[in-house]
Amino acid sequence: MDGLQEIYKRLKRLMYFILAVFVLGWGVTPYPEVFAGLIVGSLFGIYNMWILVRRMEKFDRAVAEGSKVRSLGTALRFASGVAVVAIAILFAEHIHLVSAVIGLMIPYGLLLVERIVYHMKHH
Repeated sequence: MDGLQEIYKRLKRLMYFILAVFVLGWGVTPYPEVFAGLIVGSLFGIYNMWILVRRMEKFDRAVAEGSKVRSLGTALRFASGVAVVAIAILFAEHIHLVSAVIGLMIPYGLLLVERIVYHMKHH
């Protein structure tokens, strides 16, 4: 099975490609607010994935050493989700709220699809 860092690197590369498509959509289509929301949400989604990967590595080390395990950063990821909504509400004329929330979930959806594809290929 792939290591956590390899999975994260693959997802990050894919997210950068998706972000480039969103930037093109923001600049070219008549829906810049929707694409701005997708961009903001996706950036925070990448940040949330980074937090999750970092915390999972700490979790693995703590389990291997037999020490106490702290949280996996759920509160921090929840706070960044609240920040996305706050930014979308604050700049409502420039950022579409629903697309910001969808953008926030894109990395998790990609992770799910990537793992399904991996298991279909290797099992």
